Amino acid sequence: MTDVKVAEAEARQAAHHEGVKSQFEHRVNAEIAGQVASASVEEQARVAEVAAHMRGSALADTVQGERVVGRARSAARWSQFVDYGFYVVYALLGIRLFLALIAARSASGFVQFVRGITYPFYAPFQGIVPSPSAEGGYVLMLPIIIALLFYLLLHFGVNGVLRMVGHRKTSV
Repeated sequence: MTDVKVAEAEARQAAHHEGVKSQFEHRVNAEIAGQVASASVEEQARVAEVAAHMRGSALADTVQGERVVGRARSAARWSQFVDYGFYVVYALLGIRLFLALIAARSASGFVQFVRGITYPFYAPFQGIVPSPSAEGGYVLMLPIIIALLFYLLLHFGVNGVLRMVGHRKTSV
């Protein structure tokens, strides 16, 4: 969920809201003006009461619309943080997979650093399936690939929940 999509959705919603509000206000004002000109004192009081009720209703609709937009913005911001976190995990696991594929020396400081930092993300998947190896120490770390797929599915799920929270459907 990008800022551009949220901004476009907000702009569409604001334009639609303003259009409906303008039409509604114009119609109500014209009707009130027409009725006030030929109305009795009782009818004028009733018209004023209805107009006040309509203003209150329009204000409540506006407040509700602002809440929806605020919720969408919050969900979009959280989605960005979630995306960033998952991209870091993907990059680190990808580096670990690449180092295993090129048979990087495990005594190297960088390799040890990458292994240490990725261990919490890799450990639950370690030993699920065997990792085939070739001559020269080259290893295809299938558990890392499984971990990447799992984190990708988890990433989609979390973003889906955030989209549901940000764009809750309402009935009219």
